[in-house]
Amino acid sequence: MEGKQQEILKTGTTTVGLVCRDCVILASDSKSTLGYLVSSKTAEKIIQVDERIALTTAGGSGDTQALARILKAEINIYKMTRGAELTVPGVVTLLANILQSARYYPYMAMLIIGGVDKDGTHIISIDPVGGMEEEKYASTGSGSPIAYGVLEDNYQEGMLKEDGIKIAVRAVRAARERDIFSGGKDILVAVIDKNGVEFVNKEKIKELIK
Repeated sequence: MEGKQQEILKTGTTTVGLVCRDCVILASDSKSTLGYLVSSKTAEKIIQVDERIALTTAGGSGDTQALARILKAEINIYKMTRGAELTVPGVVTLLANILQSARYYPYMAMLIIGGVDKDGTHIISIDPVGGMEEEKYASTGSGSPIAYGVLEDNYQEGMLKEDGIKIAVRAVRAARERDIFSGGKDILVAVIDKNGVEFVNKEKIKELIK
């Protein structure tokens, strides 16, 4: 059962996350599929879960949306009861515990968590049973092998926000061109810094694509 679900996770999307000098960039396509049917061309695959933390979603829409709701609720409970902010690794550990507790009937979800906290900037990928890895850049979904090719060739540590946006858009665009399950109407991009989460204007992204 778990093996089949892991195979399902290899289809259906392209998401990217990368660390820049003072921020992190998250990007995704906007195509949602049911087998060979395009169920949506405007799917939202970047979800904000805290003031300076967001995640990208790949896998089953119901599972990823449920995980985002649970995570938001748990973060709010922690802040109310402890009177403190969770760090990005703390949020990922919380999510890993949720996923590990469901390992016999795992969520169909492969996520990238991006955020900024008192310790700096973070991009952390997490698998369906809670395995996590902090990286400078990451990609998930069926288009990820293509996106990784762009990231490996172009990523540089300490790059500026504008350069990071361009590379993230280029990586998702390349995946949309070659991966049959990636696509949609838009490329979605979010920038997370000390001021919060900001979604990049879609018209600006269209100019970058040209």
